Amino acid sequence: MKLVTYATDAGPRVGCIDDGEVVPTPGIPDIISLFNDNSLENSIEAALKGRIDAQPIDEMTLLAPIPRPTKIIAIGLNYRDHAEETGQQLPEAPILFSKPPTATIGHGANIIIPDGASQIDYEVELGVVIGKSGHNIPVDTALDYVGGYTVFNDVSARDYQFRDGQWFRGKSFDTFAPMGPCLTLPDQIQDPQDLQMQLRLNGKTRQNSSTANMVFSVAELIADISQVMTLEPGDVIATGTPAGVGFKVKPKPVFLQPGDVVEAEIDGIGILRNPVEKDGELS
Repeated sequence: MKLVTYATDAGPRVGCIDDGEVVPTPGIPDIISLFNDNSLENSIEAALKGRIDAQPIDEMTLLAPIPRPTKIIAIGLNYRDHAEETGQQLPEAPILFSKPPTATIGHGANIIIPDGASQIDYEVELGVVIGKSGHNIPVDTALDYVGGYTVFNDVSARDYQFRDGQWFRGKSFDTFAPMGPCLTLPDQIQDPQDLQMQLRLNGKTRQNSSTANMVFSVAELIADISQVMTLEPGDVIATGTPAGVGFKVKPKPVFLQPGDVVEAEIDGIGILRNPVEKDGELS
């Protein structure tokens, strides 16, 4: 099952994707509520049977599945080929950093190049949304804490990142955490370590890999992070990116420009598409 959060005049609503349409799910105010109350699954089943007010997904304004995550925890250097292209050794433990919830945007929303930044990069990642609270979670039960999976684009201002010598500022601008287009529930993902992923910039493939190339698996990441902080429903883990990032393109780096279109795709989830514009300009 795939769920979306979409915009209406009355505010965000939750729906279920079925045969190219979004079927509204009455009584479910947000996806986190579904995590907290398993009985709401009956509401989804009833909505699918009735298909009342179903609309084509292409005619809807999709928001991020979790429009305001409780936390966004991102992982650095978690793909072997990405570590190799940057000339760095594989980490002995997951490298954690964060992005603010205010960076979140959904499918179709514009990535905005901020004033003063010129080296804006893309990073396709598997996003893991936590479905129940846990602390000191064992690896062998860690996937039980997953509420669903989404596509995540860890947009980065490399000029800020490299100037600061740390990652937070360069990855925290508004619109730098696109995610979507939907949340695929865990029963639809047989193995999160066997998902093909791509990123295309203006139709040209820039990243092409598989989650099989992660250094630390989804389960290992959840277990490791939960030793540091309690994971809560609505937290998002951005699990790292493979090789092909823009600042490592040879002979000349490729950075996002106004008018570009970025498509990040992961099998079993879908395509997250975002245009690019300059701050203060219309796309």
